[in-house]
Amino acid sequence: MENELLQEDAQIVVLILIAISVLLLMAVALVVFFFFSRKKIIATELEKKDLTISYQKELLHATIETQEEERKRIAQDLHDAISAKLNVVSLSTNVLIDGRLNHKEKEQTLQHILAVTTNTLESSRRLAHNLLPPILENFGLQAAIEELCDEFMNSKSVTIDCTIAYSNILSKSNELHIFRIIQELLNNSIRHGEAEHITILLENNDAQVDLKYMDQGKGFDTGSIDIKKGIGLRNIESRVEMLNGELIYTSEIGKGATFTINIDSVNRNDI
Repeated sequence: MENELLQEDAQIVVLILIAISVLLLMAVALVVFFFFSRKKIIATELEKKDLTISYQKELLHATIETQEEERKRIAQDLHDAISAKLNVVSLSTNVLIDGRLNHKEKEQTLQHILAVTTNTLESSRRLAHNLLPPILENFGLQAAIEELCDEFMNSKSVTIDCTIAYSNILSKSNELHIFRIIQELLNNSIRHGEAEHITILLENNDAQVDLKYMDQGKGFDTGSIDIKKGIGLRNIESRVEMLNGELIYTSEIGKGATFTINIDSVNRNDI
């Protein structure tokens, strides 16, 4: 009887030890699981942060490159349209000051100075218009986009269907971003896509501004464009990022391109 009790006690002790061992193994397994899970979560978060930093660096580089290209263009325009003409005015004025011209030659020189000055003023107005379209400042985004479309259609090489239902809920600086985005898209469609028909739809509600742009041009391979983007597309992406917006584009070779831009009008950046 005593042996049976000892055997039962031994079995109970063995079961308790086994249970404790199982519990210890489970505890160790849980610790290891949580350790590696946490490690994986941290690694994933670090990877996301690295991707975010990499994207921000790429965006900053694209923005700087875009600004540099814009500065070069402005500098070239200033040189070609204004500096060179002012040099002509200066030379002609010096000739008049010398007093070696007869009456007829003086009249011709004055007429020449007047013509060059008038041309320079027109060039400076055009340059200022390119920097900040007066119609955008004075009459709003809808009028500016309609004028832009008319300018492109005057070439007789493209037709543009432009539908705008926009109620001026963005700041002027952000409206300028949208104007430049559409301008860049039109340039790309005609210059690279050789599009003959383009559709633009801009609308908004109280919370969001939506821009949809479609052309029937040559299209492009979205796979390769993601690897090597031109300055035009990077410029568009930079401006959408400044607007805290979302850009989605789809295209196929020979089937045109579609760009959809959604801007949260509540959480936008007023840059």
